[in-house]
Amino acid sequence: MSLVIRIGNRSFLAALVIGLTALPMFAAAQSNTDTSLPGITTQSGENAAGSTGDGQTDGSAQSDDDTTIPPEQASPAHHDSVVTRPLNADASTFKTEKIEPGAEPRADDGIKPSEGVGVFERMGAKLPDLPPEKPYTGKIDDAYGAFQRGYYLTAFAKALPRAQLGDPAAQTLLAELMSQGLGIKRDTKDAAFWYGKAAEGGDATSMFKYALLLMEGRDVPRDQKKADEWMKKAADAGQASAEFNWAQSLTADNPGIKGLQLALPYYEKSAEQGIADAQYAVSQLYLNLPDLPPEKKAQAREWLSRAANAGYDTAQLDMGVWLINGTGGKQDLENGFNWMRVAAYRGNVLAQNKLAHLYINALGTKQDPVAAATWYVISRRAGLKDPELEDFYQGIEDYQQKAAIDAANKYRRAQ
Repeated sequence: MSLVIRIGNRSFLAALVIGLTALPMFAAAQSNTDTSLPGITTQSGENAAGSTGDGQTDGSAQSDDDTTIPPEQASPAHHDSVVTRPLNADASTFKTEKIEPGAEPRADDGIKPSEGVGVFERMGAKLPDLPPEKPYTGKIDDAYGAFQRGYYLTAFAKALPRAQLGDPAAQTLLAELMSQGLGIKRDTKDAAFWYGKAAEGGDATSMFKYALLLMEGRDVPRDQKKADEWMKKAADAGQASAEFNWAQSLTADNPGIKGLQLALPYYEKSAEQGIADAQYAVSQLYLNLPDLPPEKKAQAREWLSRAANAGYDTAQLDMGVWLINGTGGKQDLENGFNWMRVAAYRGNVLAQNKLAHLYINALGTKQDPVAAATWYVISRRAGLKDPELEDFYQGIEDYQQKAAIDAANKYRRAQ
C-alpha cells in the first residue's frame, strides 16, 4: 500500500503555453485571448455565441446597482462571428418579450450535463451486480493502515523503526507525518531529510516531493539541476504528478512542436492515472499535433470529457465550445450549453460571457434576455468587457436590466 500525495499542478500550466506557439488552436484553448466560438452551425441557421475579442480582464469591479458601462471602456475588437441577436429577429425582440426573471443564476452543486439514458434504465431492469472483489493476499503494512485510519501516533511509532533501518516506504510516511504535523509537532526540516532519504531509496512519491523542495529551496538548498533529475526519476518511476510536471518542463525547455512531442508520452501516462491537467493537455495535443495516428485524434474529446468531469473548469469551458462547434465529434448544442453553464457556475469568467451569448442566440437553450443579461453583468463585474453584449444590454427594457442586476447580486459560485 502506497501513500498518495496530491499536489496542485495548475501553477505549471504556463509552461505548456510556451510550446503552443506553433499550434494556434491549442494556444487559443489554453489562453484567455480567444473568446469566440468559431464555426458554429445549426440547423436553424442561427449564428454562434460570441466573444469579447481579446478576452482580457482589467480587474475592475462593477457596483451592484450599476447598470451601464461607458462606451469608451469597451476595448475589444469586433468579430464578424459575434452577434447580439439572432439574424432572423427584428430589433424589438427583446424589448417586447415578457420573460420574467427566473432561476438564473441559482448555484446548484448538482448541475451536470446529461449523460443520456442507458438501455437498462429505459427497460427498468436492475443492473447486474459487480463481481466480488478478490481477497487481498499481499503483505499488510501496519504503519500505512494506521495512517489511513487516522491513527497518526500509531503510524509514527510503527514507521520510525523501519525508517531508521532504511525502509523507503516508512521514510516517506514519516516525512508526510512530519511535514503536515499529523499526530506530532510539524517539522518541515526533518521531513525534508526523510523525503531525501526515501528518494535515494527509490520511493517515487518522495522523489517527486524532494524535487519540489529542491525547486523551491524550502528546507534544503535550492538546486534546479538536482530538482530536474529527481523529477525525471519520479516520472520514469510512474509517479503521476511527476509525469505531468516533467512534461511541463519539457515543453518549457523545448519550445514548439518538438517539446510537445517529447512531452506527450508523459502527459499520456499522467492522464491515464487521473491527473485532470494532463487529461486536458492530452485532449489538446491529440486534436492539434500533426502526424498522430487517427485513433489518437479520435480520442481527443474523450480525454477532454474526463478532465471536465474531474472538475477542471477550463476543460468544462472547452467541452462546451467543442460540443457547440462540433469539434472532435458530432455537434451537440444542448450538452454544449450544459457544460458552458457548469463552467460559468464554477466561476470561469469566459464561460459566463459565452453563456450570455448562448442565451441570446437560443443555442442549446431557449432564448432568455434576463438570463443573458445576468451572466453579462456577472462577467462584466469580473472585468471582462464585451461591446456586443453591452449593446444588447442597453437594448432591453429597464425592468429586465433590474431583474438581471438582482439575479447577479444573488449569484453564488458553485464549489
